[in-house]
Amino acid sequence: MGKIGPLEIILILVVVVLMFGGRKIPELMKGIGQGLKEFKKAKETDGADTKKDVGENI
Repeated sequence: MGKIGPLEIILILVVVVLMFGGRKIPELMKGIGQGLKEFKKAKETDGADTKKDVGENI
């Protein structure tokens, strides 16, 4: 228990296709990709600001 096998993956994909339809899935994936890209960009920007602030306090 806890491991996902090929049967479970196929079942999940079938449920996703039934819920969203074949046409909406590419739009959904595009939105997820853009969200991840913005998250990584914000994470890198925040990390650079924090390092700069720490250096000024020393």
